[in-house]
Amino acid sequence: MLDESDAHTQIPDLKGRRAVVTGGTTGIGRAIAVLLASYGVKVYVCGRTPEHLDDALERIAEVGEGGGIDVDLSIAEDVDRFFEAAEDYLGGIDIAVINAAIPADALADAGESEARYQIDTDLTAYLICAQEAARRMDAGSDIIFIGSMSAVSRSPGSSIYIAAKSGIQGFAQAFRKELAEQDIKVGLIEPGFTGADFQYPEFPPEKQRELIHADQMLRAEDIAVAAHFMLTQPRRTAVSLIRVETRLEHP
Repeated sequence: MLDESDAHTQIPDLKGRRAVVTGGTTGIGRAIAVLLASYGVKVYVCGRTPEHLDDALERIAEVGEGGGIDVDLSIAEDVDRFFEAAEDYLGGIDIAVINAAIPADALADAGESEARYQIDTDLTAYLICAQEAARRMDAGSDIIFIGSMSAVSRSPGSSIYIAAKSGIQGFAQAFRKELAEQDIKVGLIEPGFTGADFQYPEFPPEKQRELIHADQMLRAEDIAVAAHFMLTQPRRTAVSLIRVETRLEHP
């Protein structure tokens, strides 16, 4: 009889863990929250609009347990409000998925107040949320940043967004080293072209479905699977970067 005991590495169980997901009411964040909940993770999400929050919590409730709150993470008080509410609901934080972001323009096309809001949301809030999560974590915890392949491709037309995602790329690498001795793992997932309301109005739902069917656009659930992989590795293993791209490029 074959001995298969060493055919696979240890896979930690997610059941009973407690996760916060910023931007967890739509798109990639929502998909991650739903998938984690389906594995028995108690989740707490935030978003900017009540209708999206209600929809996400309804879907989470179909597979597991979760709560959430409406906040604007570009506002310092709202960051505090989110983490205080999350801690009250969860009783502690073992997993933080830092994901909330908005589309951002070319710097030359943005007004000063618009540019500041985009930077505050897409970069500053990422760092502060990571800081708040780490302060509440014990050994054995995980932080995952959702970045973007824009930090690699650096195409024109969205230089503010690229600056934010490039900053997250560098920050995640240094932050991982800072927290390693505390047994808090830090990983970065950089998705390619992914279907979500983030892509409106240029890519409406019917166009997104067409591109996904043609293997030229990712589904948010594809990124959720990458997050699940990061979270189910032994503590000795730090999967520090995953890039998820479409097999085919869209025209």
